[in-house]
Formats: sequence, structure tokens, C-alpha cells
Amino acid sequence: MCVDRLNYWRCTDCQARFMDPAHWPDIGTEKAEYDRHENDPDDPGYRRFLNQLVGPLQERLRPGSHGLDFGCGPGPALARMLEEAGHRVAIHDPIYYPDREVLLCQYDFLTATEVVEHLHDPAATFELMDRLVTPGGLIGIMTRFQTDDARFARWHYRRDPTHVVFYRVETFEWLGRSLGWEMEIIPPGVVLARKRD
Repeated sequence: MCVDRLNYWRCTDCQARFMDPAHWPDIGTEKAEYDRHENDPDDPGYRRFLNQLVGPLQERLRPGSHGLDFGCGPGPALARMLEEAGHRVAIHDPIYYPDREVLLCQYDFLTATEVVEHLHDPAATFELMDRLVTPGGLIGIMTRFQTDDARFARWHYRRDPTHVVFYRVETFEWLGRSLGWEMEIIPPGVVLARKRD
């Protein structure tokens, strides 16, 4: 599929649609786009947005759980929200918080909010997420599910130049089977995956 002179392909196994790597933005372009986002941890509207994941995740976490906000961005609001609820949360972001030491530990939970659509190597990153979570732990993902190919060209989510891969519900179901995750899908874009013991 070609849209706005950008080529997109579909994985025949997992049904994800991804941008041809020839069109991926460089790291400077990515950072410039991320710097434009207004992700203020004190913004009530942004907190309501994040609560799409925080609410269901919080209901399933044991008190005082230890987690990792993976791809937290410049203002780790989700980490703060979970800390306010009594959890300990480490943060990692390849641009803003690139400390790789936190990737050597395991956690009771991991969150990836508005992260997975930016991944240049999704398979390797999902395998990393799996390694970072203890058996029985939770992985919470928030993105937007791609549904209708006929509307893909006009879809606002596709128009972000840093979004290079788009997932269907079927993608996460396939991922759950592949990695042994028990999947809970909460439309329009929340995935809760429990790593089997």
C-alpha cells in the first residue's frame, strides 16, 4: 500500500502494518517531533488519557509493586501516577532517559504507553519486554489499533511521522501465542499481557 508516497507493508503472520524502513525518520527528526508533544505530568487531561492504561493496570497490581515505565518520554507522567498509588517505578527512554542499567533488572510490571508504534524492531523489543518482567508479571501497552484498511490513508494516527508500525487486535493475539502471554484486550488501544509462571 502506498499513501502520500510512503510505502506500507503488512506482516502475513501477525497482521501488523509497517512503514517501509526507507521512509523512517532519523533520530533528530524523531526527537524534534517528541519535543513538540505536551505531556505535562500535572495536566489533568493528559492524566485522564493515561488512565486508560493506569486504571485497569492498577486494579491488577499487588500493593507496592515494582515496575518499569518503558519509553517514558521527557515527562514520565505515568510513572508519577503509579508512584502516587504506592508503587516503585523505574524509567527508561532511549532519548530522554537512556540509562541501560534499568534494563538489567526484572520487574513486577512494565508499561509502554504510546511507544510500540515507534519501534523499528518490534519483535526484538517485545522479546526484551518479556525478559524484563518476572513470571506472573504484567505488561501494559497503550497504542491505537488499526482496524479499517480503507480508512488507513486518512487515519490521524498514521500521520504522525514517527509512527512506523500499526497493530491490529490480531497482532497482539498472535504475540500472546508466540511469547506465552495471557492477553486481555481493552479497545480502542489497551493491551494487558500477563507473563505465564
